[in-house]
Amino acid sequence: MDIFSFVIHPLTLEDFYRKFTWVKKLPKSLVKKVNRYIPPFKLSKITGIKSKTGKEIEGYFFTCPLTSEQIINSKQKFVLQKIVDTVQKAKKKGSNIVGLGSFTSVVGDKGISVAENVDIPVTTGNSYTVATALEGTKLAVQKMEMDLKNEVITVIGANGSIGKTVSRLIAKESLRLNLVSRNLDKLKQLSELIKNENKDIEIMYTDQIQKALKESKIIISASGAVKSLINPTDLLSGAVVCDVARPRDVARNIENQRNDILVIEGGLVRIPGNVNFNFDFGIGNQNAYACMAETMLLTLEEKYVNYSLGPDIQIEKVKETMEMAEKHGFQLAGLRSSGKLLTDEKVKNIRDNIQY
Repeated sequence: MDIFSFVIHPLTLEDFYRKFTWVKKLPKSLVKKVNRYIPPFKLSKITGIKSKTGKEIEGYFFTCPLTSEQIINSKQKFVLQKIVDTVQKAKKKGSNIVGLGSFTSVVGDKGISVAENVDIPVTTGNSYTVATALEGTKLAVQKMEMDLKNEVITVIGANGSIGKTVSRLIAKESLRLNLVSRNLDKLKQLSELIKNENKDIEIMYTDQIQKALKESKIIISASGAVKSLINPTDLLSGAVVCDVARPRDVARNIENQRNDILVIEGGLVRIPGNVNFNFDFGIGNQNAYACMAETMLLTLEEKYVNYSLGPDIQIEKVKETMEMAEKHGFQLAGLRSSGKLLTDEKVKNIRDNIQY
């Protein structure tokens, strides 16, 4: 049977505590020091994935113990070696390909350096993440009875590998686009590229997130920030936010304070078969993040090549992952927020609470 592995890491120390409950008794400062030296380990075995073609595969989750903050703030050489060690452990388990999750996909020029230091194909999963983010956003906009062409669409993290490709693709269905990131020079270059691809579109760009949010009701956020960027008071009434980032860009208290906006988790996919991840991600049984799902799709296709690497995701690969998903029965896991399915009744309640 073909085997894949997927590398995850604790987003915060709280995630680390879920695995090692006894660690809660120790001071946080000590835990931060200790987990830097814990070797990578197998977290769980994944069984029951079955394509609608009949093919079955299995896989493993492997953990790189560093938190998001440690990955961002530690020396790249140290972090890269940790990720390489994790990938090599996955290979020894018989994996044919390895996916890089969350911040492990950012290190080393979006996975390129990892691929150069291992002898097994790797992917960030960003191509299928882009595909599902767009699909989820369009479904949410439809359910909120809005029209893409009538609204300003804001992409936060537009210079990133996901944000850049999302911007280029959503531009084909919109008339006004607002790009947000820290590097204005790169935003200008992206703006010019999109204008060359779409003659009738109006492009704005800024490094001021709150300003952009006050001018838009459709937001796709994929910043790659360690902490949340979007707070309850930042959004217009009736806004739709597709949060693709891990950790989340949208503050967790936003749904408790705002009943007039729709926040969805981007990149959630329902996996075919009787799947058992043997680990609870809090996103519902049978569901996985699109980056994980891309690794599964490549395994089902026996496409054991480096995929979705580097700062620029190819539009052709986004389309290819959509075709693979259709072939094998992978589909969007509905609209979900905080791990729960958003019913039509819930969406209607949000529409009814919009302040005009």
